[in-house]
Amino acid sequence: MATILIAEDEQPIRELIARNLALVGHRCLQAADGPAALELCQSEQFDLALLDVMLPGMDGFALKRQLPAQLPVIFVTARSSLSNRLEGLGLGADDYIIKPFEMLELLARVQAVLRRTGAGEDAVSVGRCKIDLAQHRVLLDGEEVTLKPQEYALLEVLVRNRNLALSRDKLLELAWGYDYEGDSRTVDVHVQRLRKKLDLEQQLQTVYKLGYRLSTK
Repeated sequence: MATILIAEDEQPIRELIARNLALVGHRCLQAADGPAALELCQSEQFDLALLDVMLPGMDGFALKRQLPAQLPVIFVTARSSLSNRLEGLGLGADDYIIKPFEMLELLARVQAVLRRTGAGEDAVSVGRCKIDLAQHRVLLDGEEVTLKPQEYALLEVLVRNRNLALSRDKLLELAWGYDYEGDSRTVDVHVQRLRKKLDLEQQLQTVYKLGYRLSTK
């Protein structure tokens, strides 16, 4: 679990980001303006900061200059010009995400930064299983279970996006890749295999008319 600062003046966006990050296991603190975000950084130790550029009181670029150099930062902003992106990255930001964005993309970029900085999770427990994300190993009651590469790829996507409902098409895109030409029934077959091999009948849930969710609640 990482502790993440969300500095965003639009409350619905701020709370949506916080809610989704919390679902996948992170602790989030929120600030609606630059001075409040800076104050939080002086009293809390964060693993990552998500900063809007257009913050009241102190914009995101000015805030970044005052944050500890070792704190990873992702700018999340509607400012999409090349000059803005270059300025943000030139300040040492780890990533620059332009609004509007897909929540799964934001989660993936957060995970990527946390992995690079060593703050990402190494293992997740689901039911009787432990999934070691660093070593690509799966244990059931302490005994290693051998999964086919595509089975593990699907499981990893579900684990990294746990508690989120994912459509079959989105699972195909994330676990099989953009160029996969099979149909969505492939997902159903692989889900059934994971349920059987890892005893995930209760946790790997079908979402009616959509797809699947891996629940850890």
